Amino acid sequence: MRDTKFNFTYLLFLALVSAMGGFLFGYDWVVIGGAKPFYELYFDITSEPTLQGWAMSSALIGCIFGAVISGFVADKFGRKIPLILAASLFIVSAFGTGYVDNFTPFIIYRLIGGLGIGLASTLSPMYIAEIAPAKYRGQFVAINQLTLVIGILAAQVANYFIAEAIPENSTPEMILNSWNGQTGWRWMFWAELVSAILFFILMFVVPKSPRFLVKINQDETAKKVLAKIGGETYAQEELNSIKLTLQESGHAKVNIADLKSAKIKPILVIGIVLAVFQQWCGINIIFNYAEEIFTAAGYSVGDMLFNIVITGSVNLIFTLVAMRTVDSWGRRKLMLLGSIGLGVVYLNLGGAYFFQFTGWPVLLLVITAIAIYAMSLAPITWVVLSEIFPNKIRGVAMSIATFSLWVASFVLTFTFPILNDALGASGTFWVYSLICIVGFLFIKSKLPETKGKSLEEIELELTKDKE
Repeated sequence: MRDTKFNFTYLLFLALVSAMGGFLFGYDWVVIGGAKPFYELYFDITSEPTLQGWAMSSALIGCIFGAVISGFVADKFGRKIPLILAASLFIVSAFGTGYVDNFTPFIIYRLIGGLGIGLASTLSPMYIAEIAPAKYRGQFVAINQLTLVIGILAAQVANYFIAEAIPENSTPEMILNSWNGQTGWRWMFWAELVSAILFFILMFVVPKSPRFLVKINQDETAKKVLAKIGGETYAQEELNSIKLTLQESGHAKVNIADLKSAKIKPILVIGIVLAVFQQWCGINIIFNYAEEIFTAAGYSVGDMLFNIVITGSVNLIFTLVAMRTVDSWGRRKLMLLGSIGLGVVYLNLGGAYFFQFTGWPVLLLVITAIAIYAMSLAPITWVVLSEIFPNKIRGVAMSIATFSLWVASFVLTFTFPILNDALGASGTFWVYSLICIVGFLFIKSKLPETKGKSLEEIELELTKDKE
């Protein structure tokens, strides 16, 4: 297979279309941060911390349910149909969230958007992993993280340019009655419609995953897809390898006993811990609570929106670095670098807040944290999750890992205000530093290297001698 000439144009098209789920995931996830100062005034919840927290975290409930059902629909219907469903949910959510005039419907549409995120966050990387050749799989799966980051940056830039300049010393009443407070925040959500509709249309063009096609006994169709990717010889070799692993694991429906088996349970534990750690490392707090973090560092709302764009740009640049290093440095090395790097940065960030530094020192530490995360834990976690689970249980196992990720994200988002109130910004970031150190130790002792191996080779390696 060393001399295989891959159709990179076709591969890139498939990866980019599927990764639009990542783009919408990123946009929908972050857009609410820029709209937050305005919709809170519009819905009159500025003095209701519980409702403020519910508005920020409600989409996570949808994410959790989306992750729960993603594995089952993926194993039953494949990856393509559920991604079309996710696109539909993004369309409904983007329109509805910006259209409503009452808080309860606003929450309902955020839940619908969260459901789309839960599906896309599981299925987009899974689809890409199943169509990408082993040698380039890390780079191609990282495309999903790249589009996610571009989605984050797109939301940040859209928020920045949609929002009109806020005069200094503006009162809450002035902001509420301004264009920002009445209409601007709606357009922040509506801007998502263009990409959501495009994703919906293009998903009808891509084929079903060849590994799912083999699983449902459509070998010839699977072979045609593989041949278009790498030629007839590659197609036959991949087809034989996929069929072999499915024969060894059986075609029967996945059940709980499969997940508890001596072969699968250790792999599932690794996936769950990595998924939880990607959230509990704390970086998403910077995106979700940017207003509080930058305000505590002495920045105004207008400065805050600009600083968010800066952090989003850094996020994009270092995601590109990850794409260049994931298949050369390897997954394990990048995960270790990210966990210990964040631990050190958070230690210093906590110190900056403790000694009441403001302005650029805090911004510099935040940018460093985002850079480290963007080239390590952010993309590499999804790469590892998309490739370590055996063919037979990949959909369900990925669903469980993603479910764990979103539960962890909900806990993180919900507990930040509590931790911040009890420990202050310094103590909160020191807690995240400790979590990163624990994550480093887990990765060092448990995570194998998977670069350059086919999904079937990884499966045989992780499950051998564990009967």
